[in-house]
Amino acid sequence: MKFNYVHNNINVFNLEKSIAFYQQALNLHEKIEEQILAEDGSFKIIYLEAENKTNLIELTWLKERIQPYNLGDNEFHMAFTVDDFEKAYALHKSMDCIIYENHEMNIYFIVDPDGYWIEILPEK
Repeated sequence: MKFNYVHNNINVFNLEKSIAFYQQALNLHEKIEEQILAEDGSFKIIYLEAENKTNLIELTWLKERIQPYNLGDNEFHMAFTVDDFEKAYALHKSMDCIIYENHEMNIYFIVDPDGYWIEILPEK
């Protein structure tokens, strides 16, 4: 039996704002051909992928949602490696989305519009 990791889902309050953030901050792009749109307009599911096309992030937007999501203690995160750590750091600093830095471990975390944490670390 073989299992393959397919995607990670997060619910977002403002789909357009989230898509723009992930495009600018992480160079993720929509997989237009895989969008799921409810016939009644009650939800949209959008998939974002990196250039390597190995992992997907599924953004789910619910029409009836009237307030941002409560992430509780937010004890989870996604992680991305980057080939130019200093350039990525400068981009995220200019976007004012860095929420935590650990210089000893050479990592930092950014936060998306809904409060999800994303770890950034250099390729090894």
